[in-house]
Amino acid sequence: MNESAEKLVKLLSEKGRTLATAESCTGGLIAKLITDIPGSSDVFHYGAVTYSNEIKTEMLGVDERTLAENGAVSEQTAVQMAEGVRKKANADYGVSSTGISGPGGDGVCNEAGLSFIAVSDGEHIACTKLETHRNDRDFNRTYTAVSAIKMLIDFMEQKQ
Repeated sequence: MNESAEKLVKLLSEKGRTLATAESCTGGLIAKLITDIPGSSDVFHYGAVTYSNEIKTEMLGVDERTLAENGAVSEQTAVQMAEGVRKKANADYGVSSTGISGPGGDGVCNEAGLSFIAVSDGEHIACTKLETHRNDRDFNRTYTAVSAIKMLIDFMEQKQ
């Protein structure tokens, strides 16, 4: 876990880049893992836990229609969260997570362990759907947070 966060902080620092996070299902865990690393204050600008749809709209600019048509747990919402937090924090990268940690699903059609993570740099956006098929809240949150950190590392390395 910490190896990925250490690698990310080093990579951001070497490139002189900054990061902001918008988290729903991970509840701030992405930000916590990153800020556990010494030197993270040079690269980490902002972290928001936007659990409710209302706050996703107010703080991050997630379109109400996106939430109504696709739901909070969707690729479209994750993308808008990542771009919204990047802009709000004036950061080089925005990272987001939205999903269902469990136990149990959302009562509609989404099961525990489903999440979407997204990364934005203002020009390019990447989004990944994760499915653990596990009804384990701690596992799902940790898996999603670590996956988001690794996704940003991959995203940055592809731009080299």
